[in-house]
Amino acid sequence: MRVAPLEPGNLGAFSALFEACGSTCFCRYWHFEGTKNEWLARTFEAPHQNRDEQRALVERDDLGARGLLATDVDDAATAIGWMKLAPRARMAKLRRLGPYRLLEDDPAARDDTTWIIGCLLVHPAHRGRGVARCLIAAADDHVRAWAGTAVEAYPRGTVETTVRLHPEEAWMGTDALFASLGFARVAGEPAYPVYRKALV
Repeated sequence: MRVAPLEPGNLGAFSALFEACGSTCFCRYWHFEGTKNEWLARTFEAPHQNRDEQRALVERDDLGARGLLATDVDDAATAIGWMKLAPRARMAKLRRLGPYRLLEDDPAARDDTTWIIGCLLVHPAHRGRGVARCLIAAADDHVRAWAGTAVEAYPRGTVETTVRLHPEEAWMGTDALFASLGFARVAGEPAYPVYRKALV
């Protein structure tokens, strides 16, 4: 597969992937400041607002809308996977969640140089084929190119359980996956660990 940054030229493939997955967020959840009920109403009644907002931000090269898109090497027009990858400063909503609030005083992860993997989405027909692994592995070079010094992830904890997560539960990835790609656990609770990889 081929992995490339999301840009105006592949927005069509990005939108088609979310539609194929039945995901109406279009990767705007971490930036929506309304209530939970307001978010649910928007994703159910007006998903085009999420799509159009993401599109406009990508066209302006807004850092908060960045991410990586995976396509089949023989079909660049069809996306098979997506990974949100944004600066920590643009992911304040994530850091305000209960399990992570105490991390705000952590000096090891500067907002301007640490990039967060905010979510992973894989086309239903391509799940279980290493798409998420490929996207995560590609993060290092892109974050370096964007002047970042570390990549951080907030997966669902699975190491202490033998239960396999349903794909919809693993949208932040799993700790086992990140650990296998060189990330180290640096904080968090067993169910909500925080993994980081320093880029040298």
